[in-house]
Amino acid sequence: MNETRARHLFRPCTWVYVVLLSLTFITWLVGVNHFSGRFFAFLVFGFALLKGQLIGDYFMGLKQVAGPWRWVVFTWLLLVGILISSAFWQTV
Repeated sequence: MNETRARHLFRPCTWVYVVLLSLTFITWLVGVNHFSGRFFAFLVFGFALLKGQLIGDYFMGLKQVAGPWRWVVFTWLLLVGILISSAFWQTV
């Protein structure tokens, strides 16, 4: 196996998939261990928003799209994130 082939053994989508699995596993650990509080709630919620952005960029192909189309998913995630966070912050 030459050096060029070894360097490109895994595509970026594969690494993103590993990151998504890791974030999901951490979220699962938080739930199984019954961690609670604002910190863990916002941590899990932040992971969910990050995972949504990664899915939009890499698996929906929006990373290569120019113009406003790439920002549709980001804006939606940001808006929903702000609304849910502010509602959660007021109730806890």
